[in-house]
Amino acid sequence: MRALAQVVAEADGRGGTRLTVLRGESPLLLRRTGGRSGGGLTVHLVGGAAGPLRGDDLRLEVTVGVGADLTVRSVAAQLALPGRPGPASRLTIHASVAGTLRWLPEPLIAAAGCDHYTETVVEVAEGGELLWRDDLVCGRHAEPSGDARLDTTIRYGGRTLYRHALGVGRHADGWDGAAVLGSGRAVGTVVAVPGLPGTLTASPGAALMPLAGPGVLATAVGADIRQVQAALDPLCAPVVAEPVPVAAGAPLAA
Repeated sequence: MRALAQVVAEADGRGGTRLTVLRGESPLLLRRTGGRSGGGLTVHLVGGAAGPLRGDDLRLEVTVGVGADLTVRSVAAQLALPGRPGPASRLTIHASVAGTLRWLPEPLIAAAGCDHYTETVVEVAEGGELLWRDDLVCGRHAEPSGDARLDTTIRYGGRTLYRHALGVGRHADGWDGAAVLGSGRAVGTVVAVPGLPGTLTASPGAALMPLAGPGVLATAVGADIRQVQAALDPLCAPVVAEPVPVAAGAPLAA
């Protein structure tokens, strides 16, 4: 199966965001959800079919213009499945960010027997803001991990800010050794430019590191996805402005 999904968000000239392109093909279906929040919009990925399966070739393109504010989520975890013998399933993600993009999908689950590759390239322009999260679960409950490879590149102002490749499964030697995941079966990363809206919850399997440029990287490894989420979810929570106290008897502003 081949599919292409595209979303383009632009400033509407009134302090808000409008979607000029929103289209997809099964299993990459895009839906605008919720109302406006602080001038931003939210789009959810909806799985229109099982998979990805071996042989699937999927592409997702995201563009956020100057002054636009977009959040992309998914309604459920992405489950990579074995399918018929054939080439690995492939998901290619390309994002171009001149405004603000928050990428917060549910985890990718590498089911036993799958062979899947995700390649991500994010180009952030000078002054752009990014919150990019990726979570991976190595197999469903009580099953071995399938083969999955995640290759992520994030550039800022044309310069590489973050470059990471992770492979798990039978064809990734040492992935379950101490130098990679060890006994962990779930891993998550958050890359934030210029900084994080929340704070990292203390955990033996979590770390926060500055990047060589604007931005920080947070990563967490756990026995299951709940441990990863407990560490990383606070980093991705929206910032809520504290109410300004009003002294007793003081007049309210008109």
